Amino acid sequence: MAELRTATGSWDELIDASGAPRPGAAALVEQLQALGLAELQQRQDLAELDILGMGITFTVYSDGRGIDRAWPFDIVPRVIAAGEWRRIEAGLKQRLTALNRFIDDLYHDQRIIADGVFPGELLEQSVNFRPQCIGVTPPHGVWAHISGSDLVRDGDGTMYVLEDNLRVPSGVSYVLENRAISKRAFADLFARQSILPVDGYTDELNGMLSSLAPDGVSEPTIAVLTPGIYNSAYFEHSFLAQRMGAALVEGADLVVGDDDCVYMRTIDGRERVHVIYRRIDDLFLDPEAFNPESVLGVPGLLRAWRAGKVGIANAPGAGVADDKVVYAWVPDIIRYYLGEEPMLPNVPTYRCLYDDERRFVLDNLRDLVIKPANESGGYGLVIGNRATDDELAEAAAHIEGDPRNWVAQPILDLSTAPTLCDGQLEPRHVDLRPFILSGATSYVTAGGLTRVALRRGSLVVNSSQGGGSKDTWIVDEAWGA
Repeated sequence: MAELRTATGSWDELIDASGAPRPGAAALVEQLQALGLAELQQRQDLAELDILGMGITFTVYSDGRGIDRAWPFDIVPRVIAAGEWRRIEAGLKQRLTALNRFIDDLYHDQRIIADGVFPGELLEQSVNFRPQCIGVTPPHGVWAHISGSDLVRDGDGTMYVLEDNLRVPSGVSYVLENRAISKRAFADLFARQSILPVDGYTDELNGMLSSLAPDGVSEPTIAVLTPGIYNSAYFEHSFLAQRMGAALVEGADLVVGDDDCVYMRTIDGRERVHVIYRRIDDLFLDPEAFNPESVLGVPGLLRAWRAGKVGIANAPGAGVADDKVVYAWVPDIIRYYLGEEPMLPNVPTYRCLYDDERRFVLDNLRDLVIKPANESGGYGLVIGNRATDDELAEAAAHIEGDPRNWVAQPILDLSTAPTLCDGQLEPRHVDLRPFILSGATSYVTAGGLTRVALRRGSLVVNSSQGGGSKDTWIVDEAWGA
């Protein structure tokens, strides 16, 4: 029998403190307890063979080698009851609706600044505000079409939004691949339960991208613009392009004509491209408009977009709201644009640009998580109670030198989930990244990418920092019992 254990003081996603299953998780708990550890390990081994056979990889650059690695996957899924998920889904839609209105306002009238709700000096110091985008109105008024909001659960069971990824969020391909592997590993449970599907994502993505095409184009040509095979997310770029039947292109494959239209170079000559799903950061997107030294982008692409001759997702400039300092204002942003209270709370956040909050942070570094405003992948993160004195001193110097670029948050006791580690089931900390599509309508993946900190006690779940992933099951409670 496989024994399920919880971490002391932590909220476990599968079982409560008494060992009883959480809502929707009874069938999985029964299955895990019936399986011996040897059988569970055998299923894990088969899953890892699947991953190798399908070529599911990611790339880590921090070790200096920059090589592809097999995607780290744990066989034990994370379960969320459908009733709870419906509330989370509604909260994510609310959040992205408000954030898109906020971005659109910043590039137009800036009413939120004039009304004193958002500080103008914060925008002036933003590294992600693009003056080149002022005055543009993208289709549906949407700038962040594909978003990934990271969710964490604290020790009391409260689900928080930890951050919003609005530029070029990655990971959705692993949601789909994790599900395919999980279905083979637990085929009997999928037959016995109502587990919400995730495989409709690429159809939804294709439909949303098609809606960004220029007026009068009923069957648009869509291209996924990638930096190339050496990018850490290249597996995802090629995966999504193949699933959508879209062209996978690099900057050199595209050209902007004298008519401001975008064309793709093919063996049969130039072909018009109507929509671009770009996986390249703003500054490298167009050397005419941004970084003139970029060899990844397409000269004139911003001009074509401003002229309405091509749709781009995510829109250039959307990253102005993808900032851990701006994050602290999201509850106010929701109230301002929607007249509603946030359905999903923020993690309490100290903004180092304010003297009193900065002094509190500097006096309590050991009890806080210190974050740079615009890093991702866990880079630059300092967890106070696990940092050395030298690391804390360095963090304090960074904060003093550039207060605008730093925030701090309390160290949450992240929830755990049973994870197969060295042949034993042990609790490991997890987070969750659902993906939200925004266009004429909104769509949220059923669940998302559960990331797991594979090292015992670690709170860092990013794959680039040694984390792994799990399939996420949204289970109808009536079926999960």
